[in-house]
Amino acid sequence: MIANMTQQNYNITIIGGGMVGMSLALLLSRQNAAWKVALLDAQEFPDDEMDKLFQPSFDARSTAIAQGSVKIFQSLEVWEKLLTQATAIKKIHISDAGHLPGGLISAEDYAVDAVGYVIPNQWIGKVLSSALKVQSNITLYSPVTVKKVLPKISGAELQLAENLHHVDKITTDLVVMADGGQSPLAQQLGIDFSVASYQQTAIITNVAFTEPHQHIAYERFTELGPIALLPLGKNTSAQEAALVLTLPKEQADELLHSSDEIFLAHLQKRFGQRLGQFTRVGERKAFDLQLITAKEQIRSHVVLIGNAAHFLHPVAGQGFNLSLRDCVSLTEQLSQSKNPLGDLAVLQSYLQNQQRDQKTTILFSDHLVKIFSSSRLPLIALRHLGFMGLESVPVAKKLLVNQTMGKTA
Repeated sequence: MIANMTQQNYNITIIGGGMVGMSLALLLSRQNAAWKVALLDAQEFPDDEMDKLFQPSFDARSTAIAQGSVKIFQSLEVWEKLLTQATAIKKIHISDAGHLPGGLISAEDYAVDAVGYVIPNQWIGKVLSSALKVQSNITLYSPVTVKKVLPKISGAELQLAENLHHVDKITTDLVVMADGGQSPLAQQLGIDFSVASYQQTAIITNVAFTEPHQHIAYERFTELGPIALLPLGKNTSAQEAALVLTLPKEQADELLHSSDEIFLAHLQKRFGQRLGQFTRVGERKAFDLQLITAKEQIRSHVVLIGNAAHFLHPVAGQGFNLSLRDCVSLTEQLSQSKNPLGDLAVLQSYLQNQQRDQKTTILFSDHLVKIFSSSRLPLIALRHLGFMGLESVPVAKKLLVNQTMGKTA
């Protein structure tokens, strides 16, 4: 349902219509049809005309969807559509440049079709947008900018900038901030963030190569920083992948603006010949890498979720999948409680339930990068033991596999 000026009061209002915000709106809508949910975003929601032929661009960004997240999307009845543009990850090869040959995680060993899937962000947006627009209890506002969030005794008031919906104020029982890392609106409320720099920059792009990817994802750790390659293309013989290339900022700035030939030569030297010769690179974007966590994820009638709550290093592909699990937990906690929506005790229960998952996932991602990106001899010895443990200690490997696949039980 598209917003109009007569509907300004909601049970739950989500600020931020990215993949996390849209997923949460769907979860809430399906959990309780009586909840009136508003979803606001500064950008237009994706075109959801599914009859249009979808042609992924070589430059399109993609997201790794863990096996655990597949079940969440299945519960929302959107997985079958998402799957039409998904590339299965059958194996993950983890290696340490210049040292041991590495370890292998295989879906076949765990009786699943895939360890995870790689899906273009544009397609995820189209599918979620299509599902949102048929929910009678969800109201979409876009493009719209929230100027201020004012806490009230029994909820919150959102003051909006001038917009096409002619709505300047929304009142809500619960406001969910899903508006990105170091949320400006959260900062307006005095919520602080812990920021730890990795002293690295990630270059995100897509690359092509001469050998088929065979549905293998690669995580390769080097002294300059980790490299992740995620297969693209449903066919086993496809020869493209999404790349996350990390290195120190000065070198990243230089490589970002280098010629394609220089960029591919750099990648070839660091990654090796497992995919043959790299032949093409798409549009490059760079991001300084930080671990950002909100010092307060909840207040009375306020919740931070997604990157607003925790912004992780991208190489292990944990951020979006953790956020989805947060969304499920929040939805369940709100549904099970008889207290008013936004009640602090309810939100505290949500955070307590998710605390272990959040801490484990953040530590896993953080330590993985720090240990495997270091040239210090003690850490090199530690990661060698870790690689040997993967193959010789089944329990250690199972823990790694469960985290990678988004299994928290």
